[in-house]
Amino acid sequence: MNALRNKVSLIGRLGAQPELVTFESGRTLARFSIATNESYKDKSGKWQEQTQWHNIIAWGKTADLVGKILDKGQEVIVQGRIVNKSYETKSGEKRFGTEIEMNEFLALGTRKDG
Repeated sequence: MNALRNKVSLIGRLGAQPELVTFESGRTLARFSIATNESYKDKSGKWQEQTQWHNIIAWGKTADLVGKILDKGQEVIVQGRIVNKSYETKSGEKRFGTEIEMNEFLALGTRKDG
């Protein structure tokens, strides 16, 4: 039951090419964002579309696969957990952010280069 406490699945499109970072330890980090869209009727009965952006990170072998498989604009299913972060800017301002630490993904469609 513990595995169900913090789990999220999203289907969206990559907003940019994934950014890959390899640390001195050899561990790889992949960062990218996806857009999810929801449609709803407003008070006047007109359909509206709302887009939300989600920051995604992946580590290790999953990050390596992201770099090989995913491209900007591609549709993807991601599964992972929500992580809340806080940090301080150079000017001392406290900032907060939320990201999805991805542990699995499924690319929908094919890469642009085949």
